[in-house]
Amino acid sequence: MTFSILGYDDRTGESGIALQSKFPGVGGIAMHGRVDAGVVSTQAFANPDHGDHGLDLLALGASPEQVIDILLRNDPSPGERQLAVMDRMGRYATYTGEDVRSSDGWSGYCGGRNCVAHGNSLASQLVVERMTEAFATGTGDIATRLLHSLEAGEAAGGDIRGRQSAAVLVLKDGGGYGGRSGRHVDISVYDHPSPIKELLRCYELHRLSYFPTEPQNLIEIDLGLAKELRSILIASGFLQRHTEGPWDAGDIAAMKHFMGVENYDNRIRDDALIDIEVLADIRKKHKLDA
Repeated sequence: MTFSILGYDDRTGESGIALQSKFPGVGGIAMHGRVDAGVVSTQAFANPDHGDHGLDLLALGASPEQVIDILLRNDPSPGERQLAVMDRMGRYATYTGEDVRSSDGWSGYCGGRNCVAHGNSLASQLVVERMTEAFATGTGDIATRLLHSLEAGEAAGGDIRGRQSAAVLVLKDGGGYGGRSGRHVDISVYDHPSPIKELLRCYELHRLSYFPTEPQNLIEIDLGLAKELRSILIASGFLQRHTEGPWDAGDIAAMKHFMGVENYDNRIRDDALIDIEVLADIRKKHKLDA
């Protein structure tokens, strides 16, 4: 009842996984990853222990093929399992048990450039083919490509039983809040009528709160923008009075407080510059025209 995409970005060294299922909270069952190892998807009648053990094996240097062989060697129900394993270099292996293949719908995998998609109870093989095509030809960061891959799979028919939950995980050295966990993106939608759409919405929130500013996205707060931002700060209770002139130390202090409350933690500035993505989000929330 699940389809997923495991992907690797050879430009950044990031790896990740995204999936959707007609089962609540699929991310907590099927999605596994660690920055020192890679990513593992445990599907069908999943054994979540395969995720933790598989990551340990990858970290020790086992190949994806060896990981699957070891995991299934003592598994009492291998026919019920569906696994995909990708190491930190983008190498992968998959397994779909006979019981899974004989269940309703189509079950199997499709490999592509730096990615592999697999699923069970699917409308057809086209689901995984469209997923790998979308990832391989997509633009933007790896999280965006993984999410658009899910959209492509859903558009091709997805899970024949419907949809309920979705999740995405991206691993990056120095990623995660404070740069400590390596979990650059880690978002799960437990139960939603349109889980992929909700996942995309949450990812945009995540980017604004967790990602630092890209230098090319900084613009100067000129006199016109200073007037606009002061109006927002006054209306929000962070500035007491409207002043004229260049953006000054008092404005910077008020803006820092405002941005902390609004969860733009990693994009707070100590100067007269502002992130254009933050500015667009502020304008959207406060219904002001650019």
